[in-house]
Amino acid sequence: MSDTSISAASEAFEQLAEAIRHRRSVYGHISGLRMDRFAPGEAWSTLPYRPVFVGDSDTGVIHGGVVTAMLDESCGMAVQLALDGSRAIATLDLRIDYQKPATPGLDIKAHAVCYRVTRSIAFVRATAYQEEESEPVATATACFMIGANRTNMLTDRPAFTGAPPPLEAPDDPSGPFATSPFARCLGIRLADDDTLVMPFSQQIIGNPVLPAIHGGMTGAFLETSAIITVMRELGVDAPPKPIGLTVNYLRSGRALDTIASASIVKQGRRVVAFEARAWQDDAAKPIATAFGHFMLRPEPGQEHD
Repeated sequence: MSDTSISAASEAFEQLAEAIRHRRSVYGHISGLRMDRFAPGEAWSTLPYRPVFVGDSDTGVIHGGVVTAMLDESCGMAVQLALDGSRAIATLDLRIDYQKPATPGLDIKAHAVCYRVTRSIAFVRATAYQEEESEPVATATACFMIGANRTNMLTDRPAFTGAPPPLEAPDDPSGPFATSPFARCLGIRLADDDTLVMPFSQQIIGNPVLPAIHGGMTGAFLETSAIITVMRELGVDAPPKPIGLTVNYLRSGRALDTIASASIVKQGRRVVAFEARAWQDDAAKPIATAFGHFMLRPEPGQEHD
């Protein structure tokens, strides 16, 4: 390859990276997530700490869904950096393993690597951390579909115009999410049939062209549904600690309200396994399902081994 060709390829990649940096998901933009560095198939990003990201105000720990959404989007950046920017991508499945709670008040960083690309599928792994990558908050593996639809987020016009609403958590001191600012930020509410509802809003858009709900927001909603189910069915006051979560994305989340339910698959003395599913206008056609594990927090006066 001539020097001219190398220079042209380098310039084209720089232009792709700048497009990815500035035209991402709506949620990614208003959350403050930024891409700090990039290389072919590789992205380094930072999510600044914000009080609205807290999942349990009693501990100050970030909601697991915030980490899930960050890793999902960071993985998507890495996939786009492995491609030419002309094809739409969509998350097929995402597995998150929570290594330790994020320290309150500190930014979260992520490093994602797209390590293999086939004609239709991209494979990615990522690490979320705060100070050192060798001490992760969470790790992720994911698969993305290439050419998932005919949109191009880097060039097509968004479906909505104007600035999206900021991320804010309205006060609700007597509601089920009184101690979860992030759940309140998403507007999640309990329905009369014990399901949960996440209303559609511009805040939770992933692909702004379709528009479609951010896969990380769907994962956060499924995890929240499971947390509420475990607390309600086991009669515990403290939210359980997430251990791992695997989300399978079955359909695009459209610009509609989303409904979720969860159930306990197995309960041990310390660990609970759960399943959850989310749908929109037809419960028989879920847009995503999830399976995962929680660690129960010890009740006052008790200690786990």
